[in-house]
Amino acid sequence: MEPTTRDEACFEAGIKFGALYHQFAGTPVSPDSAASLETAIEESIENQPSCESVEVDILTDKLAAEIDHGYTELTGKFMAVEIVVEHEGTEVVTRMAMEDGYPLMKIESVGDE
Repeated sequence: MEPTTRDEACFEAGIKFGALYHQFAGTPVSPDSAASLETAIEESIENQPSCESVEVDILTDKLAAEIDHGYTELTGKFMAVEIVVEHEGTEVVTRMAMEDGYPLMKIESVGDE
């Protein structure tokens, strides 16, 4: 069975999240550097094919609460992310947020544009 356009669009969204999380997890970050890191992550992932938009919100209040020595490492617990992929007329909206202590990445919607 050949994958459908919807299957391919969802796969593309998963690739973007995998790249985002595993490329940037562990990056040193502080409340002062959070905004520039958000931009760097967004612009990096938006370079990938079929990526319409990326919105990264580094949760600076949570980040500040964890800092002992001026910075900490970026993990999923400090991020809320939305990625929108458009592949051959199919739009996929995905989000990452903490759920039960785990940075859960999930599909919010799939539809034709």
